[in-house]
Amino acid sequence: MIRLGTLGGYAFSGPRLLGGWSPPARPGVYAILYRPDPSSQRYAVAYVGHADDLTAEGFPFRHRRAACWTARAGSKWKVHVAFLEVPGGTRGHREAITAELLSQYHPSCNEERFGPKVRAEWVGRGYGNGSISTPSTTE
Repeated sequence: MIRLGTLGGYAFSGPRLLGGWSPPARPGVYAILYRPDPSSQRYAVAYVGHADDLTAEGFPFRHRRAACWTARAGSKWKVHVAFLEVPGGTRGHREAITAELLSQYHPSCNEERFGPKVRAEWVGRGYGNGSISTPSTTE
């Protein structure tokens, strides 16, 4: 089990070596991982996606972004996968989780990018010129 998301909010199954993984025929969110430092147990997120049926995603290496995963990890035998089933979750739930993970990890192999969305009316007026800033702590 690996925890991903804001404050480790989602308990993903895995990570498992992608080359030996048989995805379940169920909907889910998945993260493609690799170890930037092979001597460490820490993983980096290379890609995040979701599917209505994980078996239809082209795993292990027929997915349209698999070449990027392999290049990022250095070898197809260094690519790992973790997945999350969302009990009772809809496609909308999976899309929201995926967007959150994209916003947090900025995976290099994802073409889509999400960031925190902030509107000017949510922030209000800042100090002086309307920009967001913090008060000076020097006296």
